[in-house]
Amino acid sequence: MSDAIRAVILGIIEGVTEFLPVSSTGHLLLAERFFHLGEGAFWDSFTVLIQLGAILAIVVLYFKKLWDVAIGMFTGDAYARRFVIGVLVAFLPAVVVGLVAGKYIKSMLFNPWVVCFSLIVGGAILLWVDRLDLKAREHDATRFPLLMYLYIGIAQCIAMIPGVSRSGASIVAAMFLGADKRAAAEFSFFLAIPTMIGAFAYDFYKNRSEMTMDHMGIVAIGFVVSFITAIIVVKTFLTYVTRHGFVVFAWWRVIVGTLGLIALALGR
Repeated sequence: MSDAIRAVILGIIEGVTEFLPVSSTGHLLLAERFFHLGEGAFWDSFTVLIQLGAILAIVVLYFKKLWDVAIGMFTGDAYARRFVIGVLVAFLPAVVVGLVAGKYIKSMLFNPWVVCFSLIVGGAILLWVDRLDLKAREHDATRFPLLMYLYIGIAQCIAMIPGVSRSGASIVAAMFLGADKRAAAEFSFFLAIPTMIGAFAYDFYKNRSEMTMDHMGIVAIGFVVSFITAIIVVKTFLTYVTRHGFVVFAWWRVIVGTLGLIALALGR
């Protein structure tokens, strides 16, 4: 299989799974394990670098809202300033945990067994949460209370375990704290912006000396594919989850995790 085709396939996986509560990291690890996609140091960095394409999709889709927040920061809009502070507050726990335990987590937990179990457990939790009669009090992701932002950020740290899902952890936490499904999903998108830009910048800086022009071309393919795919998925996901909830994503996780465990037990 050519590197360009690998880049397209991995770009689609990233774009489809990054903002759904199904774990993009988990799916990428399983793709490497069972289909031999993305093996090697370059491909490990590739899967981080193409996340910027998915993030650009969020910036494009929410450009007006993000622009209004940016302008509000300098025109005395208290809600805009609080939202920016809230995103930073939610982002900081992941930074701290990543710096303190990131290497340990990657060396000990980044394996397909952990991914499969995490997918199944996370799917069961999504099924449970979707059936609860939670009373939504917050309907605008830019106006959550500051403490709510912090608690969502703490919950997001659980997603450092591969297979948990960053968006899934933040969505479930937001719903338990009183957000409706759409607002919970939208805040998970906004929180992804600093989280994934930080991961991109760190990985690019760390591996900059190994990036050749050929590598940059492959990254560009994955970037574009993940961008286009993420735009389609995010627009569809918000409409779907508002009307139907998370059941289909919960079963997606359970099925993928179960098939993965069966394949691992058979020595695949």
